[in-house]
Amino acid sequence: MEKIKQFIKYFVENDKGKDILVIIIIILVGLGSFELGRLSKEDTNPGIKVEYSAQEANIMDSVSNLPDLSANQNIAQNNQKSNPGSGNFFASNKGSKYYSLSCSGGKTIKQENRIYFNTSAEAEKAGYELSGSCK
Repeated sequence: MEKIKQFIKYFVENDKGKDILVIIIIILVGLGSFELGRLSKEDTNPGIKVEYSAQEANIMDSVSNLPDLSANQNIAQNNQKSNPGSGNFFASNKGSKYYSLSCSGGKTIKQENRIYFNTSAEAEKAGYELSGSCK
């Protein structure tokens, strides 16, 4: 125990010892930080999975009660085939919003993905709703 006390006293009282002690502390802090970073990247815990066996039937019932959107898609596809590139309104065949031709909100929709409608009523009948950026 006395040897350890003398060793520590040498480092604390001596200028060269203080420099060595600072370097050792910097190295230890750097190694500790490196290891903590590596530990944070490990994905050993996949998370919590919650299973509801009694409510599974309720979920399936609610899914079966959803409205059939295939008829709306057929109307939109027929409308696009009948008059491609014409109409005052358009929508994306992958989205749920429609836009007027003067609205800047739909400018990012590619031309090949657009469905055109003559009136807003046709667009709403096909299952689309007016975009908030066009109101």
